[in-house]
Amino acid sequence: MSQQWQERARPACLERRYRFASYDALRDFLDQAAALSEREGLYPDLGFGRDYVNMTIHADEASGSLDERQRRFAQLIDEIGDQGVLT
Repeated sequence: MSQQWQERARPACLERRYRFASYDALRDFLDQAAALSEREGLYPDLGFGRDYVNMTIHADEASGSLDERQRRFAQLIDEIGDQGVLT
């Protein structure tokens, strides 16, 4: 998981903004993130514009805290996000 993820305590979550060189790169990222979400069973909140995506990965509702599952998901998202990301 990159250092660009911000960990928040209340509510417990991980947040990151990805910026892309083009809308096509952003769309590719969203498509791959959707496939990863389906595979992992984790569904982050997304907000996006023409060249950016804001992502929030929430803690497990039962425990109220972040665990390895959310951190691993963030790492996997970083791996696909690095393909077209600017910052």
